Amino acid sequence: MVMVTICAVICGADGWVEIENYGISNQSWLESFLELPNGIPSHDTFERVLARLCPEQLQQCFLNWVQAVFNITDGQLISLDGKTLRGSYDRGGKQGMIHRVSAWASQNRLVLGQRKVDEKSNEITAISELFRVLDLKGAIVSIDAMGCQTAIAAQIVAQQGDYVLALKGNQGDLHQDVQQLFDYAHQQNFRGIEHDFYQTQEQGHGRQEHRRYWVMGNTEYLLGAENWAKLTTIGCVESQRQVGDKITCEQR
Repeated sequence: MVMVTICAVICGADGWVEIENYGISNQSWLESFLELPNGIPSHDTFERVLARLCPEQLQQCFLNWVQAVFNITDGQLISLDGKTLRGSYDRGGKQGMIHRVSAWASQNRLVLGQRKVDEKSNEITAISELFRVLDLKGAIVSIDAMGCQTAIAAQIVAQQGDYVLALKGNQGDLHQDVQQLFDYAHQQNFRGIEHDFYQTQEQGHGRQEHRRYWVMGNTEYLLGAENWAKLTTIGCVESQRQVGDKITCEQR
């Protein structure tokens, strides 16, 4: 029943009746790899069984399967992202919008795990809980500004991973210090400053975008650098976008 439900949801089913209809219309194919001696269960049976499953245990079983089937190689990029589930808001006021944090393995194109953000908690707590069920050894974990926290960096390093975190104003002095370092480097055109550089040019949908990337290793002199586990590199991305005659520029 779990397998039928997963296949049905992948194919767009978003309700118990649709899951039952999917099973009935694809029964001959499903019987090629599943034992279905009593045919396809009713939509009420699907609902009762799935409601009794423990989400955490189901996710752990899934992760065990993923780790057995897929080889997470050194340098694998795992991206964390927070999303609000569409249609999850209860207009009656009994339930707010459901927000989840997901871990996406870019190379395998697979969601490794999810955690719901508790209404009385925040994304930082959900990220930490999600990490506990993931194998981060040898992986590079990327998170946007929500995860730019010393505790998050320390947990990734403790689990033998590396991190790339988006640095914004929520880190105060550190953000300002990094910004000043890159401003100075740009003024000097990076002369005499050890760095690496890369650039890309993309065009499509009436838009041209030129991105330039710089990274430097001058981290030991940053304000508060000692609070960040294994901090070795700072980076800057400059995006110049042209749509028609309008040109915009952004630095991150």
